[in-house]
Amino acid sequence: MKLKTRLIVAFVLIIILPILLTTVIFFGYRIFASSNIKQNYGVNDINVELLANPVDAYSQLTEEEMKQLENMAQTNPSALLEESFLDKTEEALSLKASNLVIIRDGKIVYNKGIDNDRLLATLEKENTNTDVEKSGYYLRDFKAVIRSFSFELSDGTYCELNIVTRVNSFISAQTLLSIFFAILAVLLITSIMLIWWIRNGVFYPVHELSEGMQHVADGNFDYALDSKGTGEIAELYENYNQMRMRLKESTEETIRQENESRELISNISHDLKTPITSIKGYVEGIMDGVADTPEKMDRYIKTIYNKTNDLNQLINELTVYSNIESRRVPYNFRKLNMIDYFTDCVEEVGLDLESKNIKLNYIHTIPNDTVVIADPEQLKRVINNIIGNSVKYMDKPRGEIDIRLLDEVDSVRVEIEDNGRGVSPKELSMIFERFYRADSSRNTKQGGSGIGLSIVKKIIEDHGGYIWATSKVNEGTCMHFVLRKYEEADPSNVL
Repeated sequence: MKLKTRLIVAFVLIIILPILLTTVIFFGYRIFASSNIKQNYGVNDINVELLANPVDAYSQLTEEEMKQLENMAQTNPSALLEESFLDKTEEALSLKASNLVIIRDGKIVYNKGIDNDRLLATLEKENTNTDVEKSGYYLRDFKAVIRSFSFELSDGTYCELNIVTRVNSFISAQTLLSIFFAILAVLLITSIMLIWWIRNGVFYPVHELSEGMQHVADGNFDYALDSKGTGEIAELYENYNQMRMRLKESTEETIRQENESRELISNISHDLKTPITSIKGYVEGIMDGVADTPEKMDRYIKTIYNKTNDLNQLINELTVYSNIESRRVPYNFRKLNMIDYFTDCVEEVGLDLESKNIKLNYIHTIPNDTVVIADPEQLKRVINNIIGNSVKYMDKPRGEIDIRLLDEVDSVRVEIEDNGRGVSPKELSMIFERFYRADSSRNTKQGGSGIGLSIVKKIIEDHGGYIWATSKVNEGTCMHFVLRKYEEADPSNVL
């Protein structure tokens, strides 16, 4: 069953159930009151009209006795004062919770069932009115219904006969109806308040969540919900907002990656097309006989060779990048002596830099036994990529690159600094991003895919280090990266 249907059923039950229960209570009381009257007063024919008028109801209990006494008062009034007859009548009335009281000349001359002096005094006072005939009235203070009539003896003495019926437990139907409607009103107000509370506390929040989900499904990740208060609904709102933000970030990341992929394809197309076009041109020159001298032929072949190397380097960078993205970079970690390792690297790249009129300087201030845990091949890729980047953007006739190893207590900081054209502060924060190139037009001779430094950053981070750059425009750029030193465990500290 849907939540909305459940709530509607709950709303209906909240309204109908109290009404049904109140009705059951009302009719239950009617049955109880009827049974009470039947048991105490011997009346079998109990109906709503009887309950609605208590004076008439209790007056009818002694209707038969009252008629007999009235007939006797007309035919033989003196017999009404005979004690044996009165005792017999009193006994019959007692079965109906009633008593007989005779007043003569304003004084009670017969009373064997009532011991309440105040009630008797009230009866004497009430019956001083000689105009009362066959009257019935209710004395609220004493919970008694009084039926009386007056008669006159042969000697002219004035007498009053009273039948007093005790009302043991009675609530009139009118009072009961008032209570019924009062309870019904309270229940209805309570139901309305509960419905309003449930609507605002459950149904409306669920509707808002549904609307928010629809916005998310439509791609609108900025539709936030205000999670006021505490409780499950607030937690749902908060979970929705967190989900929305994660989906937004994920979508933005996906879009960014798609844009980067498109840019990569565009860059690769350009970077592949440029050397291939050159190679094709030089090959056609050879085929057409343009290289008609040994010197031209040698120059053409060297150019083709260099362009082929550029293609190979680009393909290698793309392969490494693909492995990084798929987390398949093959690392072979081992202990490396930093001084020995960088000494070999400097010797290897130094000759190549000399041919490009770039001077390479190498200094270190670390102990000779400084060791780190690293993959020598991947660390060499880092050094080559950084130096290659420096060479690519070198704009000085006499270039210079410095490699420095600095001691930082438990780490080694490597600095590779050049005196090239430098990077502006705006570009400096983006140089480690994938596919970023300071020369976005790609129309200069530097070329490159723009993923070299992103590969460097990934490798250093996978080694547990970190990297950053500092630069001044027209003065040069310095790359800094830090690797933790390897220290042998102290056997004395091993338990």
